[in-house]
This record gives sequence, C-alpha cells and structure tokens, in this order.
Amino acid sequence: MESQVRGGTRWKRFAVVMVPSVAATACIGVALAQGALAASFSVSGQSFKVTADSLEGKGFAQYGALDSGYTLTGGSALHPVAVSSFKSAKITNMCQSVVTPNIPVFGSVSLVLRAGGSGTPVEADNLYIDVEDLSADAVFHNIDIGVAAGNTGTDKGGQGPGMKGGKEAANPYGFAQQAESVELTKVQQTAWATTAGTFKLSGLKMSVQTGTHECY
Repeated sequence: MESQVRGGTRWKRFAVVMVPSVAATACIGVALAQGALAASFSVSGQSFKVTADSLEGKGFAQYGALDSGYTLTGGSALHPVAVSSFKSAKITNMCQSVVTPNIPVFGSVSLVLRAGGSGTPVEADNLYIDVEDLSADAVFHNIDIGVAAGNTGTDKGGQGPGMKGGKEAANPYGFAQQAESVELTKVQQTAWATTAGTFKLSGLKMSVQTGTHECY
C-alpha cells in the first residue's frame, strides 16, 4: 500500500488528524504545567527551522506529544508537537537555522548549519523530530493510520523505533500512524527538538551572522 501527498502539505492543517492524540495528552499537559511530569528534556525558548531537498526514512512513525521548556525570559512553556520518528534516515542538502533576538549591541544573531550537500547525505539512526509545522511532498509506503502510539515500535510489531519513553509527555494509547518507509521532498519544517542515536553530518558547515538569516 502506498500513499502519496503532493503540493506543500501544511502539517498544521494535518494537525486535524492529530487532534485525538493531542486531546488525549491534555491531562498530561496539566500535570506538566504543575511540575508533576517532565518531558524527555526541557526545550529552549527558541524553535528552529530546517530545510532539505529530500529525506528518505525507514521505519517511520508519528504521534502527538507535549514538549515542556522555557521562554527566552525564563518562563515556562508548553508546545504541542507531532513527533516524527525514523529507525533510519538519509537527508540531502540539509539546512538548520536558529535566530537569537535582542542581543545587546548586535540585535539578532543567526546560527546556520548546513550538511549533506556534497553528494553524501546526512545519516541518522533512531531519529526523533518534534515538529510544530511542516511543508513537504510525501510518499508513504505500507502506511497504517490510527495505530496506538505505544504499538509503533518494532518490539510491539510496529514499524518505527518506538516512543521516546522516559518522562516523555505522550499518551501510548493515543492516535499514531506508521509506515514501512517514507520519502519527503522539498522539506520545510519548524521544530522544537531533535534527538538521534547517531547523527552523521557529512560536509558540515556552520556560520554565525548578525541579523536574521533563516533557511526559509
């Protein structure tokens, strides 16, 4: 079974599909706000942008979660996200950018990282991306929609690497989807966190510049 999505799909719109999962984690979110739970780690007060020409992933799964962290002034914050996980992934021509605003004297300062653009792709294993917004053309191979999030790991007969676990604020009985493999092209995404077992950045180039310089 193959499912193909074209034309710059906005996953904020796609979030309608993720509503059951996010709603199911509402009680977890309340506990998080009261300090009773913590996410796998506290995210910073800055989201970051990523672009790629393509991402080819095997063992894909996606489920809803809540990232807890900070604002840039030190306050607490909660971010509903769609966690996209891959047992393995190859990414071509990747760009990642984050902008720190309001630095005395300099104003905004941008950190831009580029890799995988010289013929050797970026490679990652057990990759998790906490996505707030994504635009891409996508093809899913052997997709299952409506799986319980806790059953997406291969140890439970699923396709993906499993949920992050630990103190992650996500409902293992909530909505998820999985696929044997996925191909994303013309990727543009805003995310709050990325974790991976290994992350190999071929042709890494990093720059720090004053002003706002984002990947898109």
